[in-house]
Amino acid sequence: MKKLLLIYFILLSGIIFGQVTDAEKLLRAQRNDTLNYWKTGGVTALNFSQTSLTNWAAGGQSSLAGNTMINLFAYYKKGNYCWDNTLDFGYGLLKQGDKKKAWKTDDKIELLSKYGQKAYRKWYYSALINLKTQISPGYNYPNDSVKISSFFAPAYLLGAIGMDYKPNENFNVFISPLTERFTFVCDQTLADNGAFGVNAATYDSTGKIIKKGKNLRTEFGGYVRMLFKHNLMQNVAFQTKLDLFSNYLKDPQNIDINWEVLLSLKVNKYISATVSTQLVYDHNVLIVDGKNPDGTDKTGPRTQFKEVLGVGFSYNF
Repeated sequence: MKKLLLIYFILLSGIIFGQVTDAEKLLRAQRNDTLNYWKTGGVTALNFSQTSLTNWAAGGQSSLAGNTMINLFAYYKKGNYCWDNTLDFGYGLLKQGDKKKAWKTDDKIELLSKYGQKAYRKWYYSALINLKTQISPGYNYPNDSVKISSFFAPAYLLGAIGMDYKPNENFNVFISPLTERFTFVCDQTLADNGAFGVNAATYDSTGKIIKKGKNLRTEFGGYVRMLFKHNLMQNVAFQTKLDLFSNYLKDPQNIDINWEVLLSLKVNKYISATVSTQLVYDHNVLIVDGKNPDGTDKTGPRTQFKEVLGVGFSYNF
């Protein structure tokens, strides 16, 4: 009797174990199929530069600078559906001479998510959400006592519905005639000053605020986003993206421009050099660049340009 029970138990265990094994294989296959639809990766870079001067007859100042850059992506494609997600992050500081405070040289956060369904050949019906902001306060150096920007001051949130042309993985153009863009200025002092195009505060004759400045500006218009990337040669990668926006509700002829270029040169697995540039024009952002004859600040929309060159540690995955 005991032998029969033992044999029965062994057979039953084999059946159950076989069923569990088959179920595990099926689950593993389904998981692998799901993962095969995703393409993920990115680039991280950490760059440093340092200068030390002691009794240097030619003059100069000691300095220490650091800059970090993170570009991540997660692309999903299955059948007629695709979903693109990217994160761009950059931050840099400069410590010069005997200054106690470090100066900010770079600061950006950008999140983008775009979902599409195939319409015809290389065209997709698509919806896009894009958020841009920064981390820490910004100043018009050498004046580091008055903030001119801060976290979510500004922040740009854009939502768009349109068509996406994707002939290959290296190039795409998103065109949207229906786009809403929100500009947030969550620092009340900046909002009262009318920074970044929001409505400024209203004051009485004594200079007292009657009505606080708006923290939100809403625009509705058309939007175009282009992305191109290409390996120019071995270990040399080029990427550029261009955003164009026109506000239908006010001065549609004034096109807001954001154009970014990134060039990566890889020395080996961990050492690389990066060159990034950004050109920005926003008619609603007024820049102080001098004084009027009456002594007041001379302000107006200006073309903004930033260039960052770094050599240091990098890792691609």
